[in-house]
Amino acid sequence: AHVVVASSHLLRTRIGRRTAMATTASRVQANAFAGKQLRNARNAQARGVRRSLRVRAEGGEEQTKPAKVDRSKDTLYFATEQSLSYLDGSLAGDFGFDPLGLSDPEGAGAFISPKWLAHSEIVHCRFAMLGAAGCIAPEALGKMGVIPQSTAIPWFKNGVVGPSSVGFEYWTDLYTLFSVMMVLMGFAELRRLQDYRNPGSMGKQYFLGLESVLGGSGDPSYPGGPFFNLFNLGKTPEAMKDLKLKEVKNGRLAMIAMLGFFLQAILTGEGPVQNLQDHLSDPVANNILTNFGRVGGSI
Repeated sequence: AHVVVASSHLLRTRIGRRTAMATTASRVQANAFAGKQLRNARNAQARGVRRSLRVRAEGGEEQTKPAKVDRSKDTLYFATEQSLSYLDGSLAGDFGFDPLGLSDPEGAGAFISPKWLAHSEIVHCRFAMLGAAGCIAPEALGKMGVIPQSTAIPWFKNGVVGPSSVGFEYWTDLYTLFSVMMVLMGFAELRRLQDYRNPGSMGKQYFLGLESVLGGSGDPSYPGGPFFNLFNLGKTPEAMKDLKLKEVKNGRLAMIAMLGFFLQAILTGEGPVQNLQDHLSDPVANNILTNFGRVGGSI
């Protein structure tokens, strides 16, 4: 009888241990599965991939509800379902146009990222607008007689270092001027890159007592403040959104204009103002087709 009782007790103990082990294993698997699902959800959210949301009804049937942004009232150019899955209209100048998928968050992690592309476009827009004005102004002002002809130098001949220099006397020799410009621009670009990586960091790093002015707004593309927004434009969110759209539109046009200036200088050897005058005086003899017949012009 004692043997039977002991055997029965041992059997119940083993069964209890196995049940506890099975319960523990089930909990571990459930927690691992839940953790995996949570990580997948976070990764999908971080990539910005907009997937369909599945909602299970009480009856057990699944209903699909697409998670899309309504852009039916937006002006779109060659937009696709794929591009509209990540271009949600939050960026200035977003018209859904991304035929190469460069801003697709699924491609993040390469040598470029969607965030960097949006920021670099704004920076290039601003440089292109300044460059286009700088290419036109000296030549136009010289032809109008506002500045002497000795300073009305075409943009591609201005500041040339070496034998091709036009011989204009600057405040110093061209090699020193080029070196100074490289140091100053490099310093400014490094600070801009630092502010992009750590928004607001320029307000914490000492710089001649101008930290409060250069602190930025927290958005590297639009630093604002008394220096970068001198006239305090865009006082309301609607006004600021409109200004951002105008800036990127004019900037894109300026980038195309700069490309045109480059090609015109190579083909005709003249500045943009002289090209315009030649075309207006004789459109048949001076146009984009005839220019290809005299590559280099008078260079």
